[in-house]
This record gives sequence, structure tokens and C-alpha cells, in this order.
Amino acid sequence: MTRKTLIATAIAALISISAAPTMANEIFIDQFGFGNATGGSQVGFGNTIGMNQWGAFNTGAANQFGDGNVAGFGQVGVNNSAESWQNGNFNQAGVAQFGEDHTSVMSQDGNGNTVVGVQVGQGCSADVAQSGSGNVSAFVQVCG
Repeated sequence: MTRKTLIATAIAALISISAAPTMANEIFIDQFGFGNATGGSQVGFGNTIGMNQWGAFNTGAANQFGDGNVAGFGQVGVNNSAESWQNGNFNQAGVAQFGEDHTSVMSQDGNGNTVVGVQVGQGCSADVAQSGSGNVSAFVQVCG
């Protein structure tokens, strides 16, 4: 292999390695406790899912179809459930649940939508659906 071919191959490899993270999808999961479960799906580029669950029997699922979507769940307690569906680009969804038996479902169909929420106590339930672009929703509930 000639020196020029070797250098060209090395440059091409560096470009492909450095380009991958900007297009890649990311998932961050931290679970502490017992019986926690998380999952989801990503179709597109630049999507991020982050889940942090402490306690027992908490579940989370994030599904992203598009580019540049972000979903994040934080659950502390027992038997909490969080779910998000994002269809479009640059949507953001996040929920923090503290206590037990909380449920949240966040659905976004469009571009540039944001939904965030906090649930504290016992037995809160939230279901937020947004269609279109540029929508912003927030919810805070104390139940029990």
C-alpha cells in the first residue's frame, strides 16, 4: 500500500468515526432497586432517551420516530409507569415521578413540541397528547 493510499484511508476512517456520534442515537439508563424495566425504540438520527429509576417495579418506555427528539424519565418509588411517543422532529418529553402507582403517557405528533411534568404522592395519572408544531405543555400533580 502506498503512503498516499494509507493516509487517504486513515483520513476517511477518522471522518467516518467522528461523523457517527453527531448522527447517532443515544440511550442512557440507570436503574437501582428491584424489578425495574425500561425499553423503547428509535428511528431517525440524533435522538436521545434517558431513564433513571430507583425503587421497585417501575417501568419506562420511550419511542422516537424522527430526528433530534429527547425523552427523559426520572422515577423514584414503587410501581410507577412512564411512556412517551414522539413522531416528528425536535420534540422534548420529560417526567419526574416520586411516590407510588403513578402513570404518565406523553404523545407528540409534529415538530418542536415540549411536554414536561412532575407527579408526587400516590396514584397520579397524566395523559398528554400534542399534535402540530411548537406546542408546550406542563403538568404538576400531588395525589394520594
